[in-house]
Amino acid sequence: MKSKVEPKRSYSQFCPLARSLDILGERWTLLIVRNLLVGPQRYKDLLDGLPGIGTNLLAARLKDLEKEGIIRRRSLPPPAGSTVYELTERGWGLEEPIHVLGRWGIWTIRQDSPEDEFRPRWGAAGLGIIFRPEAAAGVHETYEVRIDGEVFSVRVDDGALEIVQGVARDPDLVMSCDSATWRAMSSSLTPADALTTGRLKIEGNPAAVEHFARMFRVPTT
Repeated sequence: MKSKVEPKRSYSQFCPLARSLDILGERWTLLIVRNLLVGPQRYKDLLDGLPGIGTNLLAARLKDLEKEGIIRRRSLPPPAGSTVYELTERGWGLEEPIHVLGRWGIWTIRQDSPEDEFRPRWGAAGLGIIFRPEAAAGVHETYEVRIDGEVFSVRVDDGALEIVQGVARDPDLVMSCDSATWRAMSSSLTPADALTTGRLKIEGNPAAVEHFARMFRVPTT
């Protein structure tokens, strides 16, 4: 699918916010960064994970982000041999602003719309939005999160958080559910009710379960 790429516009203001928006304010740009917060991706994976973007528009956005030093291309070693896009140090500087913006917008998903698309990778990225670093002091644990069969490794190290796609090594906790349950737990379904009904499955150290519940909690207001 192709889509028309509109000419890039500028606010032409001597202001760091305006200039940041010149780079990041175009449609889809921040969502590309969101997807890359969970690790490098091939062009095809980005296209699949951003339904509706179109091939031309994705190529243009990636070109702009690479030009600004926010992402880079890297060739994976054999046998993969494919090219992936990943965040640079400048790109990782957007992690906190994206999480802050996501936390601000949590109220918008109180009522789930069945027409809205969802991808497990967005759910994994959302863990960074609801993460409470103050509740993670002294915690050194790894969790494996499975959503619709896609697997993510979540590492908490004394308040620091790392989320990458792939199997976790020696996880302290493994939790799995389908997309419908994950979405419901963001709005109307409590994790406790999801466990009771069997929609959410958890295996692991009881202390790790308690830590996870304390650190990753959707705000109620």
